[in-house]
Amino acid sequence: QVQLVESGGGLVQAGGSLRLSCAASGRTFSTYAMGWFRQAPGKEREFVAAISWSGGNLYYADSVKGRFTISRDNAKNTVYLQMNSLKPEDTAVYVCAASGRTFRRGSDYYRAQEYTYWGQGTQVTVSS
Repeated sequence: QVQLVESGGGLVQAGGSLRLSCAASGRTFSTYAMGWFRQAPGKEREFVAAISWSGGNLYYADSVKGRFTISRDNAKNTVYLQMNSLKPEDTAVYVCAASGRTFRRGSDYYRAQEYTYWGQGTQVTVSS
């Protein structure tokens, strides 16, 4: 069992930055693929970014590419999402997810159903 706790959300003006953190319990964190998803009011959950267990493979949604950076520190059991140049349309609840499965294809990282564990989420609000 893995528990995920997100932090770092808040209110920021457009063009600003936030850094989200996701702390994971468990000794097998370093073997898990990690992802960030978000859900805005009235919209479906969407993929934001993902990172392989080694940190060697990174994946981003087109809408955040060049602005967001995902990283991980396996010694601290933590994954991060650095968000720069924030836009009002980035407003959402950001949720961290983990998967102990072996992803055979890069496309697997984008699929919410491939992730086993989910955090509660942290609210990010970007004002215009």
